This record gives sequence, structure tokens and C-alpha cells, in this order.
Amino acid sequence: MNQKILLAEDDYNLGNLLRSYLSAKNYDADLFVNGRLALEAFPSGSYNLCIIDIMMPEMDGLTLAVKIRAINPGIPVIFLTAKNQKEDVITGFRSGADDYITKPFSMEELLYRIEAILRRTSGPAAMKKEETYIIGNYTFDTKKQVLAIGDQSIKLTTKESELLELLCRHGNDILERNFALRTIWIDDNYFNARSMDVYITRLRKYLRKDPSVKILNVHGRGYKLLT
Repeated sequence: MNQKILLAEDDYNLGNLLRSYLSAKNYDADLFVNGRLALEAFPSGSYNLCIIDIMMPEMDGLTLAVKIRAINPGIPVIFLTAKNQKEDVITGFRSGADDYITKPFSMEELLYRIEAILRRTSGPAAMKKEETYIIGNYTFDTKKQVLAIGDQSIKLTTKESELLELLCRHGNDILERNFALRTIWIDDNYFNARSMDVYITRLRKYLRKDPSVKILNVHGRGYKLLT
């Protein structure tokens, strides 16, 4: 069965071009010309990934991503936009983006990014994630992407889960920053580095109920999870 992609793009010509290209690459892509229509279709679509234009009528892409993530926190999201300012990129990642690509872009680059994300989130390696980690008073289920303490649990996004799992695998050793970026984000460029900083801040917030658990910055190198 082909993997399904929700495509929200208000430029009808570009949207149809993307849908045709993805179909030729054996993906099933549903095109929606505004955020409201995309949100209405999402719950029943069984989508594997969303490609969302930021500037759309009726509901912008950032709002759409937040609402989609409220329904399915683990769904991967790629933003398409003509904007390329650093602030817009960071806002996009804070809204739940797994990747961000600015227009104009090559179809091959978009395909590469799609394939890289889907390998991590729905490929054979992802299906084998069954390990559970004990982090102080927390339990981290990598398969369900759930971090729990007592009777409270948090459903992590895919990138939050991947980053926390890397930290756990390294135990009390240093997780090298560039290694984490290349493993999870594929590229260790500026925008991805800023995105990882956002995710580290989120994980620290999730783990603050146990004062013995800390994610330390190791200057010039990376991070260390202490439990």
C-alpha cells in the first residue's frame, strides 16, 4: 500500500504539480487548497505525512499544523513557504515541523526530505522500536512515544521521541550535537541546529518533575542526560 500524504497548498498549479510528481513516485497525495479543508479531511485520511504551505486562506499553515498535531502528535510535518527569514523558520519548528523547505525548491530535494522523514517514522527500523527506558522517576516508551511519571503521561512528537531516545542511548555520556543533527535532521545546518535547541528546551520542561533528571549543555560539544 502506498504511503499517504496530505498536501495543503493554495497555489493550485503548484499543488497539482506536486500531487502529480508524488503520484509518479508511488505516493498517494490528497490536495487541499486551504487550511480549513485540510483540517476537515485529516482525521479520516490515515495520512503518513503532511506537506503544508504556511501562507494559505481561511487557515494559515502554522495554525493548521498545531491543530493537526493536537489530533495526532506523531504525524510528520514539512512546511512549504516563500519565507526564508530565521524567525519564520523557528516559528515553524515550534509549531511542530519536522522539516522546512523554501520556495522555489527542486522536486528531487522535496522527495529526499520526504523519504528521509518516512524512513525514520514508518520504516522497518521505526517498527522495531520496542525499548523502554527508565529516566529517574520517568518511564519512556519509545514505541508509543510516551513519557510517563506516576499517573501522568506525555505523548511526544516524533522528533522529541527520537532526540530523547538518542540521549538515553548515550546514558551519562555526551551526545555530540552534530551527530544528533545528522541522525535526526539529516543536515547540521543553522536552521536545524536552532530547531534542536527548541526540542531540547521542550524535553527539559517535560522532565522537570524529577529534579534529579537534567539535560546538560556541554559547551562546544553537545548534551548529556543525567539521571
